Amino acid sequence: MRFEAASAKIVNFATEIDEQTVEQARQTAALPFVCPHVALMPDAHVGKGAAVGTVIPTVGAVIPAAVGVDIGCGMIAARTVFTANDIAGRDLSLLRASLESAIPLSPGNYNRSLRRYPFTADRVRRLETLAAEHGVDLSHSPKWKEQLGSLGGGNHFIELCVDDDGQVWMFLHSGSRGVGNKIATHHIEVAKRLCRRDGVELPNRDLAYLTEGTAEFDRYIADLGWTQQFALANREEMMDRFRQALARWMRADPDGVETERINTHHNYTATERHGGTDVWVTRKGAVAAHAGRLGVIPGSMGTRSYIVRGKGNPDSLCSAPHGAGRRYSRSEARRRFTAADLKSRMAGIEYRHGEAWVDEIPDAYKPIDTVMADSRDLVEVVTSLRQVLNVKGT
Repeated sequence: MRFEAASAKIVNFATEIDEQTVEQARQTAALPFVCPHVALMPDAHVGKGAAVGTVIPTVGAVIPAAVGVDIGCGMIAARTVFTANDIAGRDLSLLRASLESAIPLSPGNYNRSLRRYPFTADRVRRLETLAAEHGVDLSHSPKWKEQLGSLGGGNHFIELCVDDDGQVWMFLHSGSRGVGNKIATHHIEVAKRLCRRDGVELPNRDLAYLTEGTAEFDRYIADLGWTQQFALANREEMMDRFRQALARWMRADPDGVETERINTHHNYTATERHGGTDVWVTRKGAVAAHAGRLGVIPGSMGTRSYIVRGKGNPDSLCSAPHGAGRRYSRSEARRRFTAADLKSRMAGIEYRHGEAWVDEIPDAYKPIDTVMADSRDLVEVVTSLRQVLNVKGT
């Protein structure tokens, strides 16, 4: 369903949306290089500069802050050979402990060694080669290799889930970690400086942009491409470690665990064709949903997530929501809810208890059922995922 917004250049798919989010979309849509329109996803909410859950097609320019500081953040889901019956009665706390040992959690926590897993070295080499080929300077992040295979904090998570047919899935959410943040922050500041220098008037400084054909634009696109590849590799690395831990827990061969894997960004920029025009499409908190393309839409901890297939809706710029979308800020969630509330909402799920995760309580997010209902013209549901185990950083 398409919901009209107060602008000819905004298409809004969210039934639950506040005026501040719409105003951010108006400001973004008013930029002269936006073409043909901005699309607000069903989970849209206030963000920094541009709203989270915004799809922004641009000609001749890209807005670094709209891509965000967690470049390439996204989801990865892997279906396994195991069923709900296979894991019934097993101690999920042992699997959780194994995952917490295998994957560094929380901001600033990195790998102490790159030799623990045999598949890590090849990913590091490929990323080193890619950086060298495109002249990507990583001197600002001497620990970037140690960041590969680490989760981070906030709404990043690792989950074991069961789908509608009783099949077990491995599922996790993360991005480009500290190295991505430094690259993004640098280019956001470059864009702001150039717009100030050129006397560009902006409704919000975080809508500062880089113009195609300039050295600064080319440098950003090269760095962006590497960072998006790092984010994909980071999720692949963690999923391979997850597979190892799950196989040990199930006393199975790791090579025979998976049957399917889906790895998707929801904070990124790519070149696409929309409305007959070649554009840069920035999806800030949105996933690609081209016709037939598989994607992942997570709920919050304690609620269902979804494997979906895109419908290629042109009004949405072939996009779909990236999750439930926040209803309350982190500080407001901590004011409203307690660890006891979280425990009640997580009944039947193995998770890390305590005050540190209260701001991630499902009540702090929009109802995923509403988001999915608003997405019915964007995607079809392949299956839903119900988590039985959840691991978060702080």
